Amino acid sequence: MRRVFFDANALVYLFDAAAPAKRATARRLFSEHSATGALTLSTQVLQEFYVSVTRKLSTPLSEPAALEVVRDLRSFALVLVDADMILGAAARSSTERFSFWDALIVEAALSSGATQLLSEDMQNGRRVSDLTIVNPFA
Repeated sequence: MRRVFFDANALVYLFDAAAPAKRATARRLFSEHSATGALTLSTQVLQEFYVSVTRKLSTPLSEPAALEVVRDLRSFALVLVDADMILGAAARSSTERFSFWDALIVEAALSSGATQLLSEDMQNGRRVSDLTIVNPFA
């Protein structure tokens, strides 16, 4: 099965009323990839999502509402960040010019077997092994 890894920003836009075009794109992609079973996340993504939707949106979600969404999101394919992944991200960040946090997302996506990483924060079209970074909001 083809896996598509969602960075936190691709999920945050599901709830961002201040960015209606991005919200529509995020909802379409979420619906499409969740229906096929391709949607993949990591524990880092869940953490970043929670902080972003409760603190960074113009109309933030309440903490209980955000927790409920995180509970729902854990039902998708989930990569648990571990020490080996952290070490791999540290190495990748120094050799491939990713920030550490972006490198950790890349490591999680690669470990899941994803062929696409949906992220607004990384270079659109960049390939890392069999993974292509796609900015769906570009």
